Amino acid sequence: MVTKEDLFFRQVVILRDGARILLRPLVPDDRQSLLNLFLPVAMEERRYMRHNINDPELVASWAMDVDYDKIFPLIAAVGDRIVGIATLHLNEGPSRHRAEVRIFLTKDFRNRGLGKKLLGALIDQAKRRSLYLLEVQVVRELVNDIKAFQKAGFEIKATFDDYFMMPDGELHDIVHMILRLRTTETEF
Repeated sequence: MVTKEDLFFRQVVILRDGARILLRPLVPDDRQSLLNLFLPVAMEERRYMRHNINDPELVASWAMDVDYDKIFPLIAAVGDRIVGIATLHLNEGPSRHRAEVRIFLTKDFRNRGLGKKLLGALIDQAKRRSLYLLEVQVVRELVNDIKAFQKAGFEIKATFDDYFMMPDGELHDIVHMILRLRTTETEF
């Protein structure tokens, strides 16, 4: 369950190059900035997105209809500009101990340490919720993304053949990775 403290979360991070970025939850007032985040994304990159970011109504709904108990979105902002978003997709029932992580950064803020800062903030949020595992699924061809998650402590657990279908129907393998946040204790 999301608390007021979660919604009032604010963290200023400084990137390796000295840039100052505000991390905070996405709110309905971010609707236009969220649309602007995805607008310049090249078609080749859009192919790897799980959702149709060409649909402005869909993207706007992510800000307007936020259910923080299902998806906890953190944005990285420079002034009014959103330069990155990281989401924690929470589960229910027998999967309530784990959540999926997704991260997207604008091209000009990649390879500057912002992804690591956003991931760290999501990990802190996951720990506050007493989650055991974080999961991420990455298309196998995105080797740099896989390496970045491994550097952050994620382990490759499985590769699923032909698990991701591109808009044109082309199939790609998915690498499933996890990060253990706590272990189950077994005692005798």
